[in-house]
Amino acid sequence: MKIALILFNGVTFLDFVGFYDVIYRLNLFEPTKGTTWDICGMMEEVTDELGMTVKVNKVKQDLSGYDLIFVPGGMGTRKLKNNPEFIEWLRTAEDVLYKVSVCTGSLLLGAAGYLLHKNATSHPSAYDLLAPYCEEVIKARIVKDGNIITAGGVATSIDLGLYLIELFAGKDEKEQVKKQLDYPYITQGIIEV
Repeated sequence: MKIALILFNGVTFLDFVGFYDVIYRLNLFEPTKGTTWDICGMMEEVTDELGMTVKVNKVKQDLSGYDLIFVPGGMGTRKLKNNPEFIEWLRTAEDVLYKVSVCTGSLLLGAAGYLLHKNATSHPSAYDLLAPYCEEVIKARIVKDGNIITAGGVATSIDLGLYLIELFAGKDEKEQVKKQLDYPYITQGIIEV
């Protein structure tokens, strides 16, 4: 599996890092060994809402060659959802099998047209912003509608990563990762449409 991790100015890095810290462990398991990922963006460096800067290793990469794209949230999504250049770049993922977001990353999936006729979720403070892009906003922690998987607010990034570990590698593997992370919580509010 080949994963594109999408970053942008104004991202919430916990959205990204919470997911990344879990999902990179896919390589530990036989069914998902060989998983690779790239940190993709529109420029060589991105800065989060608080001023932390991270380097991107694939700039304006055509996203069509990936199996999964992951879009985190952050205040930057409010501007980017109306940025034609960014949205056109995100649309290069049209044929990507899995489109995944956490927090307000769903606004960007929506602006790219990926949530049309789909149920989705976002950070609870952004439900109204998400509504125009999807069939129905579901007030849940994780919503899977076909191959579109959206998740709620910032801390949900860890739950989302664990959900994908189970989806792609298995339930026992998810439990193993939870032990590695010392993560005692059971995710509630998972809706599969």
